[in-house]
Amino acid sequence: MTANQLFSLEGKVALITGASKGIGEAIARIYAANGARVVINSRKQEELDKVSASIIAAGGNCTGIAANAGELPACKELVEKTLSLYGGIDILVNNAATNPVYGPVVDCEEWAFDKIMNVNVKAPFELGKLVHPIMKQRGGGSVINISSIAGLTPDPGLGMYSVSKAALNMLTKVTAREWGADGIRVNAICPGLIKTKFSEALWQNEKWLNHFVKQLPIARMGTVEEIAGLALFLASNASGYCTGTLFTADGGVTI
Repeated sequence: MTANQLFSLEGKVALITGASKGIGEAIARIYAANGARVVINSRKQEELDKVSASIIAAGGNCTGIAANAGELPACKELVEKTLSLYGGIDILVNNAATNPVYGPVVDCEEWAFDKIMNVNVKAPFELGKLVHPIMKQRGGGSVINISSIAGLTPDPGLGMYSVSKAALNMLTKVTAREWGADGIRVNAICPGLIKTKFSEALWQNEKWLNHFVKQLPIARMGTVEEIAGLALFLASNASGYCTGTLFTADGGVTI
């Protein structure tokens, strides 16, 4: 098997949440470039349409469907619309995430707790359950949860976000064990500091950034393309024997 065949997504349908920018957008672009028919999701249709148009102009197949992944009815509608468009789902990337508060958990209010857990944990849980029978019927599939190194080690000021990503990591392992016999692989990517709008409050602080990167074996921030490359590996036959694994992409900070 050639490298192109090993990483090819020809004939596959991929559903990616939180894909109007950042890591999700980069994953959508690399999937489309490798032959997948891609459905991208976020809350704003206008942003999705811009990304979709750009992917199509580059020769890819992409459709944007706006929905709030933190709500179960929206998750059901997202899956149903994907099925009506492409007839199946082979790859699910749970990338949508939120962190509306910064500070210790003692100061985290109920509304913030609910929002963080609904988007970061409940949405992957519900979408996974929805796509499971679809993937099983198609002979298998790949679920990729975009987690964080904050789910491995508590991050100062990111208490509830860390809790939510730790829960997502365990959800990855539980579903990998339960769904393996159905041909469905489930893995997670745990990025470190990646240059995205989501993390700009961190990397725009030049003093903090300089201090942080000096501690890294790879002394720089990561790029969205580097996460997308790992997501391509996990979606393709190249990772056919990988399941239940948390893949760190953090410049070595967790060594």
